[in-house]
Order: sequence, then C-alpha cells, then structure tokens
Amino acid sequence: MATNLFKGKYILVTGGTGSIGSIIVKKLLELDPKQIKVLSRDETKQYNLAQELNYNPKVRFLIGDIRNKDRVYKAMENIDIVFHAAAMKHILACENDPFEAVETNVRGMQNIIDCAMAHNVEKVIGISTDKATDPVSVMGCTKLLAEKMMLAHYSGIHPTKFCFVRFGNVLNSRVSVISLFYKQIMAGGPVTVTDKRVCRFFMSIDEAVDLIFKASGLMQDREIFILKDMAMLKIYDLAKAMIELYAPKFGYDPRQIKINLTGLKLGERLHEKLLTEDEALFALENKEMFIIVPLINYGLNKKIKLEKYMADMNAKKCKVENYTTEGKKYLPIYQIKKLIAKDDKKMFETLNHYN
Repeated sequence: MATNLFKGKYILVTGGTGSIGSIIVKKLLELDPKQIKVLSRDETKQYNLAQELNYNPKVRFLIGDIRNKDRVYKAMENIDIVFHAAAMKHILACENDPFEAVETNVRGMQNIIDCAMAHNVEKVIGISTDKATDPVSVMGCTKLLAEKMMLAHYSGIHPTKFCFVRFGNVLNSRVSVISLFYKQIMAGGPVTVTDKRVCRFFMSIDEAVDLIFKASGLMQDREIFILKDMAMLKIYDLAKAMIELYAPKFGYDPRQIKINLTGLKLGERLHEKLLTEDEALFALENKEMFIIVPLINYGLNKKIKLEKYMADMNAKKCKVENYTTEGKKYLPIYQIKKLIAKDDKKMFETLNHYN
C-alpha cells in the first residue's frame, strides 16, 4: 500500500486466532500499529498464536464472544479500526444449528455495528463469502444478512465507516477442503468428494489478506469488495492433484488412494457465485476487484457521487453480469498441483496450529 493506514493505530481483530484472522494480525504487525487486540473464544489458539508471535507486546489477547455485546463494547474501547473475521463458517454446522449461526453471524454483526458506532471507530472491515451470493445454505443466508445489515445501518452523527470483502475458498484455511484431503491421503485414503461436478473459486491466504487491506484503503462507506480472476477448479480434480502430489510422500502409490463420491451435503451447491447479475447493475470494477456500491451512492439521485467513486477507485461501471464458476474454464490438474505446492508451508502451519 502506498499509504500505511495502520501505523500508530489501535486495531481490533475479531476471530483473530483463526486462519484468516491470525494472518491479518501477523501482517498488521509489519505495519507498525500502536496495539492489536485479538478477540476470540479459544484460549488454546490464543496461547499458540502468542507463542508464534514471540509474545509480541503490541498484541493483547481477549477471551470473548461477539455474541456478548458487553464484551464487544469493552473490547472496542479506544479502537480505531476493526477487522471482523469472527463467524460460524462451516456449512454443515450452520445447517445443523441454524439458531446458533444466527446468533453468531447476525446478532454478532449487530453487536459489532452498535459498539463500533458507540465508540466512534473509524473503520470496520467485515469478512464475507461467496456463499452469501444468492445463498442456498444457512451459512450463506446469515452472511448475506450480515452484509445487508452493514449496508442498511443508520450511522447518524457517527463517523464510523463500514465495508465487506467477499472471498472464495481460501487455500489452507481451517475450513478448506485441502486440509481434509491432505489428512485423508496421509491416512491412506479414501479421499471423499461429494460430487464430480462441484466447482469452486480459490484464493491464497495472502491474496485474501491483501484484498482486505486494499479494501480498507479504498472504502468510503458500505461497499462490498470482490477479488477478480480467482482460480476456478473442480473439487474432484483437486482431489486427484493432491493424491498425485502427496501420496508418494507418505509411502503410497497414488493408484492406491481411492476417491469416494458421497453425494452433496446439506447447504452445498454445484457452483458458486461472487457477483449476481442484479448486483452487477450497481457495481464498479477496476483492474483487481469488483466493488458493489451502495444504492444511495450509485447515482440514482447523486451522479456526481458515482463519478467520484469511479475516480477515487480508478474504476468503471461493471461489465460482468454474473461472476460464477458455472461454464468457465477450470484449472487443469498440473496447474492445480503448482497452486497447492506454493502453499505447502501454510498447509503444515494450518494443520499444526489451527486444527
């Protein structure tokens, strides 16, 4: 980034011990903030991350849950910027316990909004998902509602600005299928895939965090930022690539490792979307990302505002109608192997620290 937005700032990272949150913390430490507060529920993960950071005095760990508004309120005292990464992310867990998903992803978002405005926080950057785009799962519905709440909040006299970033699947995150496949291969198989036709967007953890930081610099209020040109691949091909890549490392012939098809799970769909045709009507794009602009600023009555957006973000009106994995050109197996091999180290870190 040309300008360091985080130098000397007091920053809160909710879910800061997760695979995304912990990388946000590590990257922020390189940018000289005054202090980083990490709010999460798991003391063991906090202990592990504290050790990994050599007990950096700039990082303060807070045990707490975003469902608890009093705890969130106290955690946000003197905070300038919030990265909101805490969420229920597992699709099946949300399907099985939808009330719990609502408590975390919806009520928790309301707590973040209310407390950020109460403390006049400068910026809140939320983490969303492609599952929120035209959702079919409980997790996707709750994340879409979290986005809508952020878009619809009334700030009044409060200076707080909000935005969201939407991710595809993040390589080697805690909820990534890559970690599951790796452990299944380590055990000699079988590797389980729900359906041969399932396709997904993939991005690296570094790409995800880079998008978050760029969004925090570009945001003006209530935008949704989406990375362009993510890798698109079939999960069945991913399984085959990982078997070819890792089976020999554990003493297996790749032909020994079977792939079992288990059928689609509750809340799962064949293809993912990151931008719908309806959203594209009110979106901009620049070289790196799509930016869904809030309707009140799009130019229905304020065309000058839209032109300012376009100038500030070096963007133009969006040409893509429907950003989806369906009907696209997918990565071949040899390229998938290269993509995975680049993140070998992060996979081991994920397995060792976050599972």
